[in-house]
Amino acid sequence: MNKTFIIAEAGVNHNGNIDIAKKLVDAAVEAGVDAIKFQSFKAGNLVTKSAKKAEYQKETTGNGNQFEMLKKLELSYKEHIILKKYCEEKGIMFISTPFDFESADLLEKLNIPLYKISSGDLTNIPLLKYIAKFNKPMIVSTGMANLGEVEIAVNAIKEGGNDKITLLHCTSNYPTACEDVNLNAILTLKNAFKLPVGYSDHTIGIEIPIGAVAMGTKVIEKHFTLDKNMEGPDHRASLEPNELKEMVKNIRNIEKAFGNGIKICNKNEESTKAIARKSIVAAKDIEIGEEISYKNITFKRPENGLSPIYTEKIIGKKAIVFIEKDGTITFENVK
Repeated sequence: MNKTFIIAEAGVNHNGNIDIAKKLVDAAVEAGVDAIKFQSFKAGNLVTKSAKKAEYQKETTGNGNQFEMLKKLELSYKEHIILKKYCEEKGIMFISTPFDFESADLLEKLNIPLYKISSGDLTNIPLLKYIAKFNKPMIVSTGMANLGEVEIAVNAIKEGGNDKITLLHCTSNYPTACEDVNLNAILTLKNAFKLPVGYSDHTIGIEIPIGAVAMGTKVIEKHFTLDKNMEGPDHRASLEPNELKEMVKNIRNIEKAFGNGIKICNKNEESTKAIARKSIVAAKDIEIGEEISYKNITFKRPENGLSPIYTEKIIGKKAIVFIEKDGTITFENVK
């Protein structure tokens, strides 16, 4: 099985501070993820100045509007360059989500290897087509969407000349309750679009993304932070570094457990098999010439004689040697 591509979503958990952003890179490297993802935007291109905050944002950043909040979380072009270079030095893939045309151009100048599309832009068809023309893989989150909207987005990307699409099932609630996750929608997306499907998680903890991997997802995205108690919109619904590392370890263990699908006795089961399986044995002393029946045989460990699978083949035969109680019955001592 191919490895699950694990994205550590730093998002805006750097709080607009390049030094915190670098520490997030370090934590992602230590956790063993495949990529770290940031968010690229200009607040003035992303929201109107009157746009209200979501309820979860109010809880962690107070009142005010989205514009004021997001303005503090912007990364400059120079900071993008610094971060990408730092990721390259640390041996981790740098990716980011562009929220507007200007940010998409910025990321293309940086020659990022793929584009991540946010759930909020699934219906932003002009942006999807614009990014599609870069002809790089696109990972598209589908939070808040119905199947028809996902189909429109997929078709738009393909019309832009790009078929390198991975869809991420997602529930855009921060945090997401387990009963709202709907992991079976992963199968719905797979069946509907015949595309690789992953999962972007906003639940508390690591169980749900691990479950998604067990369902065959190819990409996992999970928010993380240095400290859940930091001020900012997304920290509380994020993993801390030790939790991220534990998630990665568990996902890699799940991948090992998939195996090749061939149902055979594993070589490491052989010693157990010899002890746990049973043989056909004499339930009492069996005299020469005595007929073998269910009255004088039984089935006991270990497997050092004839398997009970062959019981019907010896019933009715006669012993040609004396078989003491608990002695194994074989094709050689009956006729």
